[in-house]
Amino acid sequence: MSDHEHHSDHGTFEGADAGAALCYPLECESVKINSYMVFQGRPCKVVEYSKSKPGKIGHPKAFFVGIDIFNGKKCEVSLPISHNVEVPNIKRTEWTAITYDAEGYLTLMDLQGNIRQDLKLPDNTEEDNILSERIKQCLDDGKEITVTVLESMKIEKVIDMSDKTNK
Repeated sequence: MSDHEHHSDHGTFEGADAGAALCYPLECESVKINSYMVFQGRPCKVVEYSKSKPGKIGHPKAFFVGIDIFNGKKCEVSLPISHNVEVPNIKRTEWTAITYDAEGYLTLMDLQGNIRQDLKLPDNTEEDNILSERIKQCLDDGKEITVTVLESMKIEKVIDMSDKTNK
């Protein structure tokens, strides 16, 4: 068994403090476009929001459309306006990319010198594939690059890179 077989394709979330919440409740009416919300157990960015007027039989409803922040898939949900929604806690961290292996796992180092090798190059969307190719090309060319890792709900993904060589 290789060092990486026990990890999922999108890495693991190991930096949470004991008792750190994955998400928190918020009233439906407080959700705004471009904010974040949990759809079907996944962290999503809200791209559409509307609400219906109360009918003869029911309460007013809120209609949300979101895009999963990790895989780009569209999600929709309808809830009574009086209900709460879950809002995911989201964290971004910067890591220096050192190298990558044949399986696509990155070797990353933080500012304290801690090394991790459990996060793969992103590959869920066409944009991910373009980013992965840029990262590999820069590393192959010996450039010093920083990657941004997005973490939410025990999922991690490299979402951006910057070339420190050209600054």
